[in-house]
Parts: sequence; structure tokens; C-alpha cells
Amino acid sequence: MKVFKMCVNGLTGYAAKPIIWLVFGWRTPEIMRSSALRLVCGLGTGLLLFSGAGEWHRTAALAGERQSDRSTWLAQGSRGGNSASLVAAKPSPRQVSPMAKRGDYAIKFGTEYPEAAKRYQQVVASPPQLRAFLYAMPKGGDLHNHLSGAAYAEGLIRMGASLGNCFDAKTTTVSPPPCTGATTPLSAAVQDAQLNRSLVNGWSMRSFLPSSGFSGHDQFFATFGRFSGVATPAMMAQEVVDRAGRQRMRYIELMITFQGRAVAQLADQLNSQSPWNGDMDKFRAALLSSGLTQIVQTAVADAAKLDADLRSAQGCARANPSPGCGVTVRWLQQVTRTAPPWRVYAQTLFAAMLTKAAPSVVGFNFVAPEDDPVALADYSLQMRMIDHVLRDLPDTRVSLHAGELTMGLVPPEALLFHVREAVTLGHARRIGHGVAVMYETDSYGLLSEMARRRIAVEINLTSNAQILGVEGNQHPFPVYRAAGVPTLISTDDEGISRIDRTHELQRAVTTYALRWQDLLSLERNTLEYAFLPGDSLWADTQSWRPVAACAQATSSCDAFLARNQKARLQWSLEQDLAVFNRTAASLQLPLSVR
Repeated sequence: MKVFKMCVNGLTGYAAKPIIWLVFGWRTPEIMRSSALRLVCGLGTGLLLFSGAGEWHRTAALAGERQSDRSTWLAQGSRGGNSASLVAAKPSPRQVSPMAKRGDYAIKFGTEYPEAAKRYQQVVASPPQLRAFLYAMPKGGDLHNHLSGAAYAEGLIRMGASLGNCFDAKTTTVSPPPCTGATTPLSAAVQDAQLNRSLVNGWSMRSFLPSSGFSGHDQFFATFGRFSGVATPAMMAQEVVDRAGRQRMRYIELMITFQGRAVAQLADQLNSQSPWNGDMDKFRAALLSSGLTQIVQTAVADAAKLDADLRSAQGCARANPSPGCGVTVRWLQQVTRTAPPWRVYAQTLFAAMLTKAAPSVVGFNFVAPEDDPVALADYSLQMRMIDHVLRDLPDTRVSLHAGELTMGLVPPEALLFHVREAVTLGHARRIGHGVAVMYETDSYGLLSEMARRRIAVEINLTSNAQILGVEGNQHPFPVYRAAGVPTLISTDDEGISRIDRTHELQRAVTTYALRWQDLLSLERNTLEYAFLPGDSLWADTQSWRPVAACAQATSSCDAFLARNQKARLQWSLEQDLAVFNRTAASLQLPLSVR
């Protein structure tokens, strides 16, 4: 034991030093004087590392079974849970759960992963090492992510080039082939550095500097029109989901629009026959009798094809599948809030119907700038539309962009009610952004209601800084947390913002001095408030106490997990966190941060 401690404290074994340095970035505090001892330590520590890495990868592989191939319930669920410690356990075959059997571990609830917590404290003051720690940490999911803005411009250029698409060098706007006149093949930008830089800057926030008359808000929303149509949804989704998998996420909800043009055409046709007068009952009946149900069925087929195309592109059935094969992917249908009212109503009804018909479409959201003149003028009307639609479809899951506003962007009166109406009329189970919450009438009463009803807020820190100029202590993230409102960290449009979810976690940690327990709660929340079927693993999301059936890894827990997809994913996150904790415990070494 004494020799082992010397090896650990020295950290200069020939085999250990490069491996540990590469994987964990630990610093060597001293040079051991004995070459023989260094060699022994190196071999021993190297074997220990190899064993720990094996455990890590084994569990990651278990949790990474793809949703479509669920031969067991292990990888079907999604959620992170109560602090648990990994303990070597050999209970009787009758008692141990399938998860514990396959991982040779039992999860013991009631701790907060102390070794991982210790490592977190060691690296939290070192941004490079904190990044590595957070990147490697098992995560829940991303619940606020627009597919159209999530792929990086560099990837979009390659995708568009493979499809023969073109672009205008002056405006950076994409067009379909053939490339004639002022348009250039996108393939030229794959090799030409200057063209590549121009497109990347035009399609993202990279190198953008606000100027008089053109703000970060303007640049952000202008990018979508420039690269619209550049690639297929499956192409973009593969990049985004693989990025999530590399960050050890297990779940993602991506916003997308299925059959948007067909729904708009039907709504316009009905409006031309009988102009919209606000009679929602009449318009609903007209939509249903004029083919909306058939468009829903077409969209169901579209969603199924997209799921299949994504799995095929990832090669999930091959020996070396893509990193995203372990990520459960679900879709949120988009409703465009800047459209005329007859279109918005048609889109809302269509979206609610689609969530009932397509297994992988789990909810809907309203999108487009909330400060747009049409969106501002029709906001209350649109919330009443949701209320009307959900009278007949009451279990529809809704997440709404609300309060993505700030003083100066809109008149003060527009800041008084958006979040509240999203909650009370819009039936929102989650609020996206919610930056303007403290401008609302009776803001503290609203916070209390959201806390009581467990309405979560999707926090998008970089997006809010770029679009609204709201960050640091001006952001209500700490206010929500202090009020007991569930919060979770998401990305919004990571490709446009030039970030990833690990970046957003790190921004939250460093800006708001989050503790390890805070970080765990944020990750568990991403699965607790995901639009997944089934009950949660957690009886209490404050203390993260599991349901009685899963307080122990027994057959009763097996049955509970088999019935509840959400709980299955939550359980898998806890097991990965337990392995993460065990690996940290095996390799706790001195670290000095200067």
C-alpha cells in the first residue's frame, strides 16, 4: 500500500504519465528519484487506467444501444437520477436488475458521487481542465435545439457541395443547381479558403461585430435564410446527433417542420374561400374536412423515413457505428409564429395531431423571432389558439419560446405577459428562454406558479448573450433557481452560435459558481422534463430520491423500468455517472491550479 501511494503521489510512471496526461490532464507535482520505482508505478498505474477505461467504455456501450434496436430495455429510457455510488456487488440472480447484471454493478442511491465531486472541485478553477471534465461527464440531453441552426457552417458547406448546390458570393445565399450567372458551386468553397471563410461568417456568429443598424439579433436570424435548403434533414441531424454522442449525451429533442408547405397551402385555400374571422371552431372543422388528416399521415411517413435515414447514415448496424447511435432522438414540430392567423391555427392543430400519430414526434413549439411585429400583435391570439386546439387533444406536450425579449428590443408593454400566457393559455410544460420573466406583471407570483407546477425553463446562455445582449448577472437563471423553478441547460442553435452543450455547461458553471450538486440536478432535469413516455425514476426531484420500486436493484425495479421508457434512460445515466465516479476515485491525484 505504501508503494502504491508513492506511485499515486508521484505520477511519473513511464506508462501512467502519458495516458493520464492525455485523458485527464493531471499535472505531475514531483519527479520520483528511483527509475525502477517509476517503471513499477507506471506499469501498475497503466494497468489500473486500462481497467478503469474498460469499465467506462463497457458501460458507455451498454447505454449506447440505439433506440431502434432495443432488444432489451437497457438503452431505451432516458434520465439521470439520484446521487448514486458504484459498489462492487454480487447479489443473488433473483434480486439483481438486468442493468446491474450487464454492468456487474449495483447502484446505491444516497450519495452524490463523491470522487467525481472531488475531481470537479480540483478542476473548476482551470477552464481547460474543466472543459475536459465536463466533456467526459455522462449527460442527459438537449431539449432546446433547432435542427436548422444546429449544424456547423463547415459541415453545411460539405453537405451542400455533395448535393451540387450553389451560392451567391455577395449575399452567401444558397440556391439549388444548376449554378449559373452570379452563383458559384458550393464545392468551390470546400477548397477555397477565402470563400469558405466568407460562408462560415455569413452563416454563423463567427467574427460578427454589431454595427449601426445591424445587431447580433439581426445577424443571428438572418443566417437561416442564407443557408436554407443547403442540406437534407438527415444530413444535418447526423452531424448534430453525433456531436451529442461524443459529449456522452443520451437524448436530444430537435425542432423541425414536417409538411409545412402543405399545411400552409391548405390554410390559404380555406381562407380564400371563407376569410378568417377568428371562429376557431369553424376553421377547425374546415381543416379536418378538407384533408388535414391526410397531411398528418404524410408527415408520419416523413418522420419515419427521417428516423430510418438517420440510422442508415450513422451505420448503427455496423461494427463501428457513429457516436450518435447511442443517442435517443425525438422531434418537436415547429409552428411559425410570424405567419397570418389562419396559418398559425392550421399549423397548431396539425402539430398537435402529428404528436399523437408519429411516435418520434413528441411535442410542438412556436418558433421565429418573438419580437417580430406579427408575433407581438398576435401573441395572445396565438396562445388562445393553443388552448382551443388542446381542448380536444389535452395530453399534447408543448414547449414554447416565451420571454425571449428584453428592454429596448420591444416596448415595455410587450414584456408584461408573454411567459404567463404561455403557461396559463399555451399549456407550456417547458418555457424556452424566459429571459424577460422579471418584467412580467406579478413576476414573483408567476415564478411561484411555475415552481409549483414544475414548469421547466430551457436556459440558452450564449444565445441570449448574442441575440439579446443579456448575460451574467443580468440573466434570470439564478432567479429561477432561487425560486425553485426547474432549469436545464440547452444550446438553441449551436452551429450558428459556434458552441456545443459542454460549452454551455461550462459557461453556467463559471458564470454562476455552480456546485457539483447543481450540475447533477441540471443534467437530471434534462431527462426529468423530456417529452418521453412513462413515469420518472424519481419520487422527489428536490432530493433526487428514487421511486420505491427502484430503491434497490431488484426484480421490482426491473418491472418498473420495463414499463417506463423515461425511467430506463434515467437509470442508464445514473449507471454511467457511477462508473464515471469510480474512474475518478481510482485516479485521484494531486493537482495544482495556478
